[in-house]
Amino acid sequence: MVFGMATAKVTITLQDNQVRAIRELVEAGRAASISGFVQHAVGNALADSAGWKEMLEDALRQTGGPLTKEERRWADALLDPPAPKRRPGRNRAA
Repeated sequence: MVFGMATAKVTITLQDNQVRAIRELVEAGRAASISGFVQHAVGNALADSAGWKEMLEDALRQTGGPLTKEERRWADALLDPPAPKRRPGRNRAA
């Protein structure tokens, strides 16, 4: 834990197997505590996210600047396609 830094208590939801795995790491001495493990994981995720953002901004600078609205729509559709619609009467067990 870093002293002198403000902290906030929050509630998070994890899958049971994730909680078990973290507890096993704590019991084995590979993590100081569940909170410490989660703080470390969040710190890594934030650093990773910042790194990706920096790489994307650099790539955009090298290739002509920010995405146009059309390019953004294309990328959004590619990265997050809509869920397929279910048709009634299909995929039912006999």
